[in-house]
Amino acid sequence: MRILLVHPPRGYWPYVSEGDNYLVQQALPALAAVARAEGHEVRAIDCLPIRMGWRSLYEEIKAFKPHVVGCGENHALYTNEALRFFEMVKSAAPEAKTVAGGGHFSNMAHRYALRSDIDAICIGEGEITFKELIDAFAESDPDLSKVDGIAYGAGDEVVTTGPRKLIKDLDSLPLPAYDLLPMHLYGRSRYLFSPSGATMHHSRGCTSKCSFCAWWTTMADRKIDADGNTVLSPRWRTKSVDRVMEEMELLYYRYGKRGFVWVDESWNIDPRFNEEFSDRMIESGMKTKWMTFMRADCVVRDEKKGILEKQVRAGLRHILIGVERAEDDTLKGLDKRFYTGGIAEQAIQIFKEKYPEVFIQATFIVGVKDEDRKTLQRQVEMAKKIDVDFPAFHPITPVPGTPIYDDAIANGHITEEDFDNFDWMSPVLDSDYLNREEIAYELHQMNKQFVNPKWMLKGLFSRESYKRDMYIWFAMVSAKMAFEVTKQRLNPFKVEHYQQLVKPPWYNS
Repeated sequence: MRILLVHPPRGYWPYVSEGDNYLVQQALPALAAVARAEGHEVRAIDCLPIRMGWRSLYEEIKAFKPHVVGCGENHALYTNEALRFFEMVKSAAPEAKTVAGGGHFSNMAHRYALRSDIDAICIGEGEITFKELIDAFAESDPDLSKVDGIAYGAGDEVVTTGPRKLIKDLDSLPLPAYDLLPMHLYGRSRYLFSPSGATMHHSRGCTSKCSFCAWWTTMADRKIDADGNTVLSPRWRTKSVDRVMEEMELLYYRYGKRGFVWVDESWNIDPRFNEEFSDRMIESGMKTKWMTFMRADCVVRDEKKGILEKQVRAGLRHILIGVERAEDDTLKGLDKRFYTGGIAEQAIQIFKEKYPEVFIQATFIVGVKDEDRKTLQRQVEMAKKIDVDFPAFHPITPVPGTPIYDDAIANGHITEEDFDNFDWMSPVLDSDYLNREEIAYELHQMNKQFVNPKWMLKGLFSRESYKRDMYIWFAMVSAKMAFEVTKQRLNPFKVEHYQQLVKPPWYNS
């Protein structure tokens, strides 16, 4: 069968840069590898790096005449573009079966399963489910009820099959089919994630279930309770170090990748993996620089064990820690109890004192239910106290699949039509004391206290090369954005925010 996997055209992420937006979507090579291992003819199209717009994509689909087409989406923000894609497929290749996947469709299967242009939705981890769906669609009379982990429409009803069991041995999956993608076009930024950035993951899932986060749900363990409800439990799994080194060497030697962006929800959960991988990387002689999302409590643990120093020697140069809030009570309310007691502050201090070569990025969530101007000021004070390279303030966003989303829907604060602004830059919820316009204004004022000429100059003259490169990138994209605003005859110093997605010139070509 002919299998087509597509990452369709889309606007750039709000802070505009091809270096940030043009990175490998891990699902594409992973699913392509599984389908190819079964003997199918597989094509993967990532429209962003090759600048393929909607008209060109239509012609490609029509010419390939696929039997099965897959498209996934993790971000609610891009929902309309994913739906536009499925509608296009049914026009360009009417006989093709369409499969949606990813976090957003997993958590919103009830909403999309009845669409005539979506034949099935993969819920959760996709490789085995996608393989079985292809097998089912190969039959003259497909029986989708035998495929676990999917939702589909049957008349006016949504049918949800039994939960898909998680893959126990991630090493059993074939190596990602990077050869089907234009690897030379990814990570071409001279400064961001440089040199020659690539994405990787060694683990899936998380050990926690923060109430604002939907990332863990895609790889969660799913069970049906006595009342017929699906119950999600966080699960974390990792590939072996041998397997990860095999993937790393493939990207390093065949595709010339040197900068790595690990997309794991929590990279450093297992100290045994952290140490063995770091030792192997040091022994390999590969010269890499990499960014990870790390849990602060695990950073402190690894420092005590003498493992963190090895991670830095192995290439760790950019860390993102979710500080989220200054108040322990709010952290507990967000189900992030493991961050209470100042553990994030401890982790950041370790990097500042012992590993100055590492760029430290910290995120804060604002606009929570009891937010007022005093609590916002506490976040500012915390950010000034920890003094990281880049503090990022994001408005809380009710992503589908989270308790915050369920509450917002139940209380009429949002509707299921509101996803266009779910960019983690634009406030979409009021707090008890501030409306979303007031939160947006305060957010702009908070960012101005940190991202300013003084901050920029400090970074540009850093002794550490990776940090200098990051600040050069910030300076370049900021100048570009200011220029675009100036072209629109607006004062760049009075623009309140830069949230809107930017459609590239080739978007509709």
